[in-house]
Amino acid sequence: MKIKDRIALYFTLISTSMLFAVLCTVYFTFMKFLEADFFERLTDRTMVTAKLYLEADEISRDALNTVRHKYLQKLNSEVIRVYDKKNRATFIGDTAQYWAPATIDEVRRKGRLKYTDGQRQVVGIYYKDNQGDFVILASADDQGSHNRLDKLLKIMIFIFILISMVVLLLSRLIAQKMLKPLQKFMLEVKQAGSQNMEFRVEENNNKDEINLIAQSFNHLMEELEQAFILQKTFVANASHELRTPVTRIMMNAELALSKERDLAAYQKAISSMLEDSEKMEHIISGLVALAKMDLELINSQLVPIRLDDLLSKIQAEWKSQKNLDLRIIDQNSFEPNPEILANAVLLQIALDNIISNAFKFSDNQEVNILVEAVENNFLIHITDQGTGISTENQADIFKPFYTRAKDHGYNGEGMGLYMAQKIIDLLKGEITVKSLNKGGCTFTVRLGKL
Repeated sequence: MKIKDRIALYFTLISTSMLFAVLCTVYFTFMKFLEADFFERLTDRTMVTAKLYLEADEISRDALNTVRHKYLQKLNSEVIRVYDKKNRATFIGDTAQYWAPATIDEVRRKGRLKYTDGQRQVVGIYYKDNQGDFVILASADDQGSHNRLDKLLKIMIFIFILISMVVLLLSRLIAQKMLKPLQKFMLEVKQAGSQNMEFRVEENNNKDEINLIAQSFNHLMEELEQAFILQKTFVANASHELRTPVTRIMMNAELALSKERDLAAYQKAISSMLEDSEKMEHIISGLVALAKMDLELINSQLVPIRLDDLLSKIQAEWKSQKNLDLRIIDQNSFEPNPEILANAVLLQIALDNIISNAFKFSDNQEVNILVEAVENNFLIHITDQGTGISTENQADIFKPFYTRAKDHGYNGEGMGLYMAQKIIDLLKGEITVKSLNKGGCTFTVRLGKL
C-alpha cells in the first residue's frame, strides 16, 4: 500500500472513530433525555389521577372519567391503576389487577418507583388521603420517542457513511498534496546515474522531512561524485603526468642499448633514468596526496618553497622537453626571499596543466608567464595566444571531465584545469580566467606570501 493511501486510511480511521464516538454520545444522551422526559410525563399522570379521584370527593366517578378522557391526552397503550390498602384496583373503573401485589407493596415501601418493562415505562407513587392510603401505577409505551430515535439513528448512520467517504477522499487528496514533493524527489532521483554524477535534487526552504531527505541525498551524491571523480582523476592524472618521464626512461634505455658505449655514457644514461625515476616518484606522491585531498582525509604537507626557483624549473623542463617558448617576466622583481607555503610537486602539476592547455589551444605558440608581487600575494599570469574562452564557458572549464579539446581536434580528458583548481584551492589560493580582446586568454593564479 502506498504511503498516501496509508496516511488517508489512518486519518480516516481516526476521524471516523471520533465521529462515531460523538454520534453514539449524542444518540444515547438523547435516548436518556426522552426516557427521563417520558417518566416525568407518567409521574404527572399519576399525580393528576390522584388529584382527580382521591381529592375530588363530591364528583362522581363517571364524571371524573369523562374529565380525564376529555382533557388529559391519552398516552400510547396507557394503563393506570389505583390500588387501595388491600391491593385492589378501584375508582377508575378498570378492575383488572394488572400489576402483581409484590410490585404494589414495593411502591408502598419506597414511596416512588420507576422502572422499564420491555418497551413500556412504569411509574408508581404512594399517596395518602383522608379516604385511605392508595398506590397509583401508570404505564405506557413511548412509541413517539422510539420512532424519533429510529429516525435519528438512520440519519446518524447516513451522516456517518457520508462523512467517512468525504474524509477518506479529502484525506487522500491532502496526503497526495503533502507527498507531492516526495513524488517529485523520487522522479528526480531516477535521473541520477554514473553518467551524471553532478546531478542534485531540488531543495526548498521548507524545514520538513522531505527537504531533509533531499539534503541528505545531495550530500550523498557529493560524496559519491567525489569518489567517482577520484577514481577517474587518479587514472587520468597518472596517465597525464607519468607519460613523459616513462617515455624518457624508455628512450634513454633504448639509446643505451642500441650500441656499445663507454662507461661514462652508460653512467650518464643511468643517471638520466634515475633522475626521471625520482621525478616519477615525486609525481606519484603528489597524485596520492591529491587523491587524499579529494577525499578530505588529510591535507598535503605544505612547506616553504621559493617561487622563482619553481618557475625557473618549469621553464627549463618545458624548453627541454618540447622546445616550446615559455617566457617568464618578473614585473616587480622578485623579493629577496620570494617564498610561499605550498607543495612543490602539486603546485608544479597545477601550473604545468595550465601551461599545457595554453600551448595546446594556441597551436604551440608562445606562452608568457608574468609574475606580480601585490601586497601579501603573488600573482602568476599565464597568457596564451589561442582562440580564447567564451564568457558562458568560463564557469565550466574547471569542472571535471569538461573539455573543448575535441572541438579543436585535440585529445583531452577534461581533468587538467579541474586538478589545477583543486590544487590551488588546497594551497588556499585562487585561480581565475579572463579572455583577451585580441585573442587568447589569461589564467591568473593568486598565492599568498609566506
